[in-house]
Amino acid sequence: MPDEMQLWEYRVQTVGSMWTGVKANELEQLLNTWGEEGWEVVDTHLLEYTLKINVIAKRPLSERARRKRSMP
Repeated sequence: MPDEMQLWEYRVQTVGSMWTGVKANELEQLLNTWGEEGWEVVDTHLLEYTLKINVIAKRPLSERARRKRSMP
């Protein structure tokens, strides 16, 4: 019997502000919080013409989250 395919859930958050950019201590706090919740950062994306970034993370999709998403 083949193993089930791993399913993922994703999270994207914009960090920084137009005037001050991304503060290292705020980014570190966000990443530590996400890490405690099981999220793994997979990419960052600089938003063109701003001092902001999108942080993209993923974690395995739990059965609980899967059921919640399938509810109407």
